[in-house]
Amino acid sequence: MTEREPHILNAALAVFSRYGVRRSSMADIAEEAAISRPTLYKIFRSKDDILSALIRTYADNVIAQIKADLAGTEGLGAQLDVIFAKMTIAGFDLVQSTPNAKDIQDGFEDGSRAELENVAQRYQTVITNVLMPYETALNEAGTSPKALADFIQRSARAAKGYATNRKHLLQQLETLKKLCLQAAKA
Repeated sequence: MTEREPHILNAALAVFSRYGVRRSSMADIAEEAAISRPTLYKIFRSKDDILSALIRTYADNVIAQIKADLAGTEGLGAQLDVIFAKMTIAGFDLVQSTPNAKDIQDGFEDGSRAELENVAQRYQTVITNVLMPYETALNEAGTSPKALADFIQRSARAAKGYATNRKHLLQQLETLKKLCLQAAKA
């Protein structure tokens, strides 16, 4: 990242939060960042490039937080709690607090959708690593750490998208955790 990119991303996030992605323009972002449009276009070709960079930066921070918190956490249940808190609950809370969150989500295009899938794969890798000590039990249950990690990540993402409120989300994640603990015999 260049030294200007974080500043531009913060400006873009403010603009997207205020107007939504579709109603925001590169000119709005340049104005918010106090830079010229040509300078903005030298760093980012489009709003979708900016959105992809925002997604990647957010995921980098979340994964770093998860790894740091997992270092001092023992037991699969507690480890899943850390993952859900950072990967799912914090994202849910962020979306709930952003006035144009739905419009931001609807503004994803091919590049940012590809970045979302890349992030999902990165989350699955973190979850797979947490599940590896339980590989024998998971195999006996008819699954693998990688397959269960994929299921956990996608189920948590679906729960986040369909939860009626925070309490409902927490209930869904608790059920998912209990199922994982049973499969892992943890």
